[in-house]
Amino acid sequence: MAQRFAVFAAAVALICIAALPAARAQGPDWLAAAEASNMEIIGRSDLNGAGKGGEGLALTQYANGKRVLFLAHESAPMCVSVIDVTDPTKPSVIKQIPVEADFVRCNSLGLSGTTLIVAHQTEKQGQQYAGIDIYDVADPANPQKLSHFDTSGPHSRGVHYLWFTDGHYAYLSTGAKDFQPRDEKDDQFLMIVDVSNPKEPKEVGRWWLPGTRVGDAAGSPPRVELFDAGMRLHTPTIPADQPNRLYAGWIDGGWVILDISDKTHPKIVARRSWQSMGEGFAHTVTAIPSRGLAIQTEEAVGNLCSDWPKRNWVWDISNERHPVVLATMPPPHDQSELCKAGGRFGSHNINMNRWSPYEMTLKNTVVGSYFNGGVRAYSIADPSRPVEIGYVIPKAPPGNAMHTIQINDVYVDEHGLIYANDRFSGGLYIIKYTGSTPLN
Repeated sequence: MAQRFAVFAAAVALICIAALPAARAQGPDWLAAAEASNMEIIGRSDLNGAGKGGEGLALTQYANGKRVLFLAHESAPMCVSVIDVTDPTKPSVIKQIPVEADFVRCNSLGLSGTTLIVAHQTEKQGQQYAGIDIYDVADPANPQKLSHFDTSGPHSRGVHYLWFTDGHYAYLSTGAKDFQPRDEKDDQFLMIVDVSNPKEPKEVGRWWLPGTRVGDAAGSPPRVELFDAGMRLHTPTIPADQPNRLYAGWIDGGWVILDISDKTHPKIVARRSWQSMGEGFAHTVTAIPSRGLAIQTEEAVGNLCSDWPKRNWVWDISNERHPVVLATMPPPHDQSELCKAGGRFGSHNINMNRWSPYEMTLKNTVVGSYFNGGVRAYSIADPSRPVEIGYVIPKAPPGNAMHTIQINDVYVDEHGLIYANDRFSGGLYIIKYTGSTPLN
């Protein structure tokens, strides 16, 4: 049954992070970790029992000092949770927006100023509600829905992921009414939407992997037989200090660098696929142009390491037309046990250095989500030899059928606090890093 949207309500106040208390060693069990090194859980919300954290976290602070975290849900019944994180030891849900129907998932969102954009993907191609919803959240207690941009169609499930940071353009991983993939798994491509007038969003450009659309002159790219999850866009990212370049994980199509100087005609700069063509699911690429580096993740999608290896890679992109692998992040000391513990283990999301004063830009550190491996941080001061500098694995939350934590997404704020969510029932965790090697 379709559910109608509720509206946001919010109330938040600022505190000094430097004055944060250390996590309480004898604190409540719901703050306890199963394993930890140089990290501790200082706050948690079960999101009113809704759980199912997706891949969309965005933080803002209002003029009165109040801080709000917006969280996209991986699947029904909720679309977005709005959380008061002014006191990070006591996060509190202040509003939740349900999905329109149980076949809708929101999964991703982007925030720039007071404009919030929320992804809408459907379970099957051809269903309604697919696209993005755009809100004005200048008053977080009374947000206004400004528009819905429709990307539904006979071969479209809508928007899985989006990047929106500059207040002008939204970069969508989506299908469309007029896009027919040669293989139904290749149904999401890059669409660039002008949202400078959020009441009237307009498509301005698109790019897809040549050969994946019906009618392409290029032949179909070779498939990954063992782990065929599709040759489609997952995560587009754009570095603040290189705004004419878009970096994207293209799942079994590898990863690409696009020149987006002309938004109407993105152009390929480079594509690397050898490791993903063998192992599958290139997910996210976060570039660090000032160091000539990129961090590329793969997503573990099988339980009990059935699709291992899924790792995070360090690439040298100093010559952007010829990226070269430097290293992979070292495995946890107890990797074999994690592979047997239940649910997924392996890489997924990382901090993305979004264009926000409330997100830390990390150039020497990578913070990532590893499902039952929890949240893990690595120093890449020497990019050819990454070193793990901290981790925390929350206890298995009640109601989780995997019987393990399944950390899905991470966000590092400007003070170094880490926000992470569980894919199933665990909710939101706020984590303080306590190691001697700084997060920077």
